[in-house]
Amino acid sequence: MSIEFTFVAGTDSNELSAAAPFFFDPQASAAALAQVEDAGFQSVVIDGAAGLLSNFDLAANAAALTSSLQIVLTHWAGVVAPTVAARQLAAIDAASGGRLALRILVDGIAEDDVATDSHAGHIATCQRTDEYLRLLKRLWSNDKPFDHEGPFYRVRGGFVPNKGLRGLGIPIRMSGLSGTSLKVAGRHADIFELAPGAPEDARRLIERVRAAAAQYGRAGQIRFAMPVSFTRDRPVSRAGAVHVPSFPARSALSLIAYAQAGVSEFMVIGPYDPETIGRLGQGSAIAAQLPRSQGKRAITPAPGRSGTSTMGRRLRA
Repeated sequence: MSIEFTFVAGTDSNELSAAAPFFFDPQASAAALAQVEDAGFQSVVIDGAAGLLSNFDLAANAAALTSSLQIVLTHWAGVVAPTVAARQLAAIDAASGGRLALRILVDGIAEDDVATDSHAGHIATCQRTDEYLRLLKRLWSNDKPFDHEGPFYRVRGGFVPNKGLRGLGIPIRMSGLSGTSLKVAGRHADIFELAPGAPEDARRLIERVRAAAAQYGRAGQIRFAMPVSFTRDRPVSRAGAVHVPSFPARSALSLIAYAQAGVSEFMVIGPYDPETIGRLGQGSAIAAQLPRSQGKRAITPAPGRSGTSTMGRRLRA
């Protein structure tokens, strides 16, 4: 099983704005993305502090500044009409040469018109996300306009004339813990982002996701990602993550148990200064070889969380 590494811009501060230059300062963004690409990461997560609408522009900019990175655009239902989103996403996928991935957050944000702080609200949000994704896929694949009348969306003459390079093949990433959110992920996700925890926790959640996917004949079609942090001190970061040692070789060894549990991607969260990015890339390069070279050897890291911020909540929802 091949192991991939995704870079997630983080910060050593509680202030989300401290990570803003990675996305919003043109010179800093260009330099940081070049460092991430040169370090050997396969993907980069786009999740700007300004929210969903700005992520379209940030993703397009990141695609223009890179040549090999997959651009993982963070997105959610309820803000942009499906027809508008489908056109914009298809355009970014085409402009990037087919390097776009869509990271869907099932839990909404505070200003969503569907409350998410209750069981009924959570179910409604999941149902809206399911309908939204079904419409995106239909818009990316249909060859003529269609009408749709659903509980959350009404579409008249829905059609995207300029499809992305892969049509409806844009990879979709999801997360969640509730049975309802796992059902939606089982139907749509190509990559499932696991909640931080011990390898056995990861294994159990992977089994639940595969069981949900089996209802749609997709049990073997989902890959699994785990957020990790390679820093000397336990950081305060924008996302919850499993904390492992900072030295590349030790960090790589710490990931073996997760790979054996079924994880094939690690979302590396950390500050984005050149030294840190290079060090994280070095650890990622070593770790990518370990599942093949170490066989059944398993070294289990002490699980931990690096923060309780908005992105951490999203990963655990």
